[in-house]
Amino acid sequence: MSRASKICLLVFAFLLVFASVLPATTLRTGGPVPETPLERGTYLVQAIMGCGTCHTTRDAKMQPIPEMELAGGRVIDREGIHAVAPNITPDPETGIGKWTDAQIINAIRNGKRPDGSIIGPPMPIAFYRNVSDSDMRAVVAYLRQVKPINHRVEKSVYTIRLPQDYGPVVTHVADVPRTDKVAYGRYVASLGHCMLCHTPESQGRNDLTKVGAGGVDFKLKDNIVLSANLTPANPGGIPSWTDDQIKTAITQGIRPDGSKMAPIMAFAWYRNTSNPDLDALVAYLRTLKPATAP
Repeated sequence: MSRASKICLLVFAFLLVFASVLPATTLRTGGPVPETPLERGTYLVQAIMGCGTCHTTRDAKMQPIPEMELAGGRVIDREGIHAVAPNITPDPETGIGKWTDAQIINAIRNGKRPDGSIIGPPMPIAFYRNVSDSDMRAVVAYLRQVKPINHRVEKSVYTIRLPQDYGPVVTHVADVPRTDKVAYGRYVASLGHCMLCHTPESQGRNDLTKVGAGGVDFKLKDNIVLSANLTPANPGGIPSWTDDQIKTAITQGIRPDGSKMAPIMAFAWYRNTSNPDLDALVAYLRTLKPATAP
C-alpha cells in the first residue's frame, strides 16, 4: 500500500471516530435532529400545556403528588361550575386506557368523549382546537406511556348550560412555521391556553373580541382573584415590562416589583418552556390590541 493510501485510510478512520463522539445534531446539515413524538409530547405535557396543573392529583396542601401524575381529582369551583379533573392515565377502568388515539384527540380538540357527552370548562377546548395534528399525536404518545393509576374521581357538575359542541368538528390542523415568530407565538399561547383565563367570558364562553383583557374571576381559598389584563389598555401591566420580566412572570410567577402572582397559573410547568417558545409567546403578547373587560 502506498504512503498516500495509508494517509487516506488514517484520515478516514479519524473522521469515523470523531463523528461517533459528536452530538447527533452536528452531523445533520438540515438542522437539529427531529424530535420523536414521545419527546415532543413529553415537552408539551410537562411544559407549556401544563396538563398536570388540573389533571395531577393534589395533596392536602394543594401540591401535585408526583406518583399520581394525571390521575385526576383536582376540584375547580366557579359560579355554576364544580369541575373535577378526570383521570387521564391509561388505566382501563378509571382512566382513558380503552380510548382509541382518535377518541383521545377528539376529546382534547373537539370536547367530546367517546360516549358523545360534552366536556365542560375549564378544559380549554376553544384553544386546543388550534393544536396541530403532529402535536396531538405527540400528546397521545405521552399519555400512552404514563403509569396507569386506578383512581376513580367524582363527576363534574354544571348548573350553567353547556354547549352542544364547540363549533364544526376539527379534523386537521397544520403545523405553524416557527419562522413566523408572532404566528408561532399565538400558537404557543393556544398550547398554554393563556387566553382561557386572560379573556373575559360572555354566556359561558371566552369573548374573543376582547382577547387578553382579563377580568375572569377565580376562587382561591377564601379570596376571589381576577385575571390580569395583558393588553395595552393596562399600561401598568406587561406592556410596560421588559421581555425578560414577562418571562419571569410566566415561569416563576414574580412581577417586576418582586410581588408574587396568585398560584393559579401553571408556573411549575411553564418554567420548563423552551426559550424560543417563550420568545415567540412574548412577541405575540406584544401584538395584543387594547381591550377592557366588562
